[in-house]
Amino acid sequence: MFKLIKLIPVETHFDAMKYRKIFITITSILLLFSIYLLATKSLNYGIDFSGGILMEIKTPQPANIEEIRSKLKAFSPEIQSQNTTGDILSIHLPQGHKNEAQITEMLNEVKTILGENVEYRNTQIVGPKVGADLVRNGTFAVLLSILVISIYVWIRFELPFAVGTGLSLLHDVLLALGMLAFTGLEFNLTTLASLLTLAGYSINDTVVIYDRIRENIKKYRTKSLKDIINLSINETFSRTLLTGFTTLFAVLAIFIFGGDTLRSFSAVMLFGILVGTYSSVLISTSSLLLFSKKEIK
Repeated sequence: MFKLIKLIPVETHFDAMKYRKIFITITSILLLFSIYLLATKSLNYGIDFSGGILMEIKTPQPANIEEIRSKLKAFSPEIQSQNTTGDILSIHLPQGHKNEAQITEMLNEVKTILGENVEYRNTQIVGPKVGADLVRNGTFAVLLSILVISIYVWIRFELPFAVGTGLSLLHDVLLALGMLAFTGLEFNLTTLASLLTLAGYSINDTVVIYDRIRENIKKYRTKSLKDIINLSINETFSRTLLTGFTTLFAVLAIFIFGGDTLRSFSAVMLFGILVGTYSSVLISTSSLLLFSKKEIK
């Protein structure tokens, strides 16, 4: 009989808590860098948040993007080809300081410039008030999800576990936002959905480790909390890696074959799986040890 090759060992013996100060230092540097990027570079808001006009047009022949960009220069257009033949284009016209009536007038001017031979496959108009409301509601949704998840962990476990959960989720979301600011990927409603999905994915791994810590606290009453956390991390390590790898491959397929519409979503999820696994294994547990002034019962 052939023995299966175990790429991921079932039993590991990492002393993760020995290096917790290093993990916390690295994490603090990354978080500060993300906050710096968000403060100086900001996000590349899509039309959902920035407002303006998003058009998808089809031309009779392969379009000359530079010529169209020159014609629409006064509107500061962002133009991208949507297919290999070059006859389907996506045109984003930012709102600037225009109100909704002026945006509608701008759309009519653009259609006049492009001419009658152009087929308008899709046209979206988002006013400034709608965009501002979406930014506010999106921020509230992310913060509320972190708060509710932390309260759930507090009820199911204890307060130090909830603090570790909240910190690790904030860590994941802030680093993902920093990645978006650094890369310039578009931030739209789909990207917002990926941040909420990331929070759900990250808490899944965190709760598994926390549950094992609670079991081991009751099982090994003479061990210190540090040793119990190390033991729990090692006992769930193979499960954490297998979950991460399988999810990573699925999201990678979306990133490669999903097209531009799902590009930001899949990019955030790919990045989030990596930082979420890191925070679940190392940040949430380091925080637990840091904020537990006495042994958890």
